[in-house]
Amino acid sequence: MTHEHSSASEIVVTKADSLEVEVNSGSMTRFAGVSELLTGSTGIHMAIATVPPGRCSTAHYHVNCESAIYVVSGTGTILSGGELDKEEPITKGDFIFVPPDANHQPVNTSDTDDLVLIVARNAPTEIVVELEGLGRKDC
Repeated sequence: MTHEHSSASEIVVTKADSLEVEVNSGSMTRFAGVSELLTGSTGIHMAIATVPPGRCSTAHYHVNCESAIYVVSGTGTILSGGELDKEEPITKGDFIFVPPDANHQPVNTSDTDDLVLIVARNAPTEIVVELEGLGRKDC
């Protein structure tokens, strides 16, 4: 669904059934609610991401943006560091800041529940570099 903009001062509401399907990262699926395509935003992007039980995203980093992640539900681990050798448990209510060029990989550690994340970044489009050979490969 596209929205026409008659003024820069108009708000845009994106309904749950009109989210933008984004490129998946490993087992993680992501749907944008605030994006350049949906809302005309040029300095912020916001999406909801879901990692199924026992699964993970690919190991990666973003070249051009900061990201803020809020854990809506579920439990997991965020891998970070040069070799993705740092593991930080994450759970409902946690906030995660990911600076540009920071290696990371969200992992769902539950056997039964989705890990649901709200992801915001300060760029309308992210430039992602996949980290072949790093991170968890068993998910």
